[in-house]
Amino acid sequence: MATEKNWNEALAPLLKKYKGKKHPLDYHSTYQLLTMVLLSAQSSDKLINDIAPEFFKAFPSMEALEKAKPEDLQPYIRKVSGFWKKSEWLVKIGQEIKTDKKIPLDMKGLTALPGLGRKSANVILRETGKKAEGVIVDLHVVRVAPRLGIAEGEDPKKIEKEIMGKIEPASWGEIGMAISFLGREICRPTDPKHDLCPVKGVCSYYAQISKGKKASV
Repeated sequence: MATEKNWNEALAPLLKKYKGKKHPLDYHSTYQLLTMVLLSAQSSDKLINDIAPEFFKAFPSMEALEKAKPEDLQPYIRKVSGFWKKSEWLVKIGQEIKTDKKIPLDMKGLTALPGLGRKSANVILRETGKKAEGVIVDLHVVRVAPRLGIAEGEDPKKIEKEIMGKIEPASWGEIGMAISFLGREICRPTDPKHDLCPVKGVCSYYAQISKGKKASV
């Protein structure tokens, strides 16, 4: 019977490489972070970074969102996937929270807001330095975690649960973002940069690739 891998030890080099690295969204306040995380679902971080300056000039705070109508926001976010729905969510959030100081910074409070799920909440908690209540599972983690062998399938909720069961709680806040950065920079969908990977020695995908190369020699 195979011994269960100690994932805390196995992924320690990955945590060392990326721990504390800022999320690619170029935010400058908790209000901006929340807004940009919500907008980024099904859209690229680069697009959100590009549109953010003009959006925040027009709507610099929760107070501004509270006074706005969805159609006021839409010209600024028209390039964003699902912009019509997201404009409604942002206005509702402004009406519920009313001021930047009342932005909730816990899983229950964040996921109660329109348009914010566990992934978004985990990102916000990580970036604001709050205690992690889960693991960030974005599209990069969905792709890379099964490659590593720490999780199976494509369901973000199941992948999060698996990672939480194999990584100590103290590392929950960093491990998802670290795997995400690995996917963004090194473990690309095609032509992964295996020679640059700090955890190729524990990676199931690399082990399979290596066996294939040896078999063909």
